[in-house]
Amino acid sequence: MPNRRPAPEPKASDLNRHLRWAVSVLGLSVLARLLWMLLSTNGMNLVDLHVYVGGSAALLTDHLYDFTYAEKTPDFPLPFTYPPFAALVFFPLHYLPFTVVAVVWLLAIAAALYVVVYISFELMLGAAALRAPRWRVATVGWTAVGLWLEPVRTTIDYGQVNVFLVLGGMLAVRSSRWWISGGLVGVVAGIKLTPAITGLYFVARGRWLTVVWSALVFGATVGLSFLIAPEEARRYFGTLLGDADRIGPVGSVWNQSLRGALSRILGHDVESGPWWIVAVLVIAVLAFLAWRALGPDDLLGTLIIVQLFGLMVSPISWSHHWVWLLPTVLWLVYGPLCPAPGARILAGYWLVTMLVGVPWVLSFFQDSIWTISRPGVLAWLGAVDVLGVVVFYMWVIGSGRRRARSGAQGGVAVTTEGPAHAG
Repeated sequence: MPNRRPAPEPKASDLNRHLRWAVSVLGLSVLARLLWMLLSTNGMNLVDLHVYVGGSAALLTDHLYDFTYAEKTPDFPLPFTYPPFAALVFFPLHYLPFTVVAVVWLLAIAAALYVVVYISFELMLGAAALRAPRWRVATVGWTAVGLWLEPVRTTIDYGQVNVFLVLGGMLAVRSSRWWISGGLVGVVAGIKLTPAITGLYFVARGRWLTVVWSALVFGATVGLSFLIAPEEARRYFGTLLGDADRIGPVGSVWNQSLRGALSRILGHDVESGPWWIVAVLVIAVLAFLAWRALGPDDLLGTLIIVQLFGLMVSPISWSHHWVWLLPTVLWLVYGPLCPAPGARILAGYWLVTMLVGVPWVLSFFQDSIWTISRPGVLAWLGAVDVLGVVVFYMWVIGSGRRRARSGAQGGVAVTTEGPAHAG
């Protein structure tokens, strides 16, 4: 495909006006979320934040995993499902008024999302390019859009931790210092196990010291858990770790993992049986081939492929876990393969499905969160993210190979590992 000519830089006055508009939209979006939280009847539900705060308070009583929060969820009392180290991180929160925690949490999510968008651009364009005013406008604007995408807005509604975990992974990839990258991965994996999949990124990049250090840091979080709360640590790592049912209903439409989608389509929980194993093998092959089709310096593309793979193979991937789809959209619109046919269509697919909130819409059509069997059309619609990832991987494989054959260079790419930090 031919090289694209860079778009002409808009006039400074136009950029300043666009930046003011973008900042205004972002500020109004945050204000709207804040007013909804403080003034609406259900705004302070924040069920997961209640679990973090209430559960962590039980850390030192040997009742961390007996705790449940049921005030807003009487049909499913919510337990504390994270490792003991997470309770240690959240422990100071229970000393503060919950309203204060909730407001700070919302503002911190918005700030973290801005940094996620910024690093996404930085990994694609390099730090120097982001000094251009047009990219400041784009960063603020996409942050405003991101606040209204279903994974982020449900993260805010529940008081979830997902945006912070995504930020941890992005910061780890941004740095070329092994001790920073590995330390961040180890800590976020200690808070919630699923971000450990980020280690595959460093395997793909051949950063073995980072991989080893991340494993050691994660091990340190486990050791600290046994030191602070030995009974709870033995209980979590001994019996609770593999219990997906304790996390929630596998067949609920909110679960957008492979296991969830297959279970709804087949009408029963496939667990880790033959259907799931075959599906995981297929996804693993597609993810590997997609990674191999990327350019050697496509840092964000590699990270996205790894994170989407993790979301697919996890037993439970609630729709609010899919914050990684925002960097995916940015990569499709601005990344090295953005000139390829279909890039805008895929980006539009993710934007529309996230703005609508397909799992949220379909949740009104399920009799119970525990019911797996449902009409076929609803089951297939409920696989919106799984099917999207399969198509995305296949598109990357085809587009990357076509680019390699033509020898064309589309979009922009960084030339160093960790564009913002050297050494």
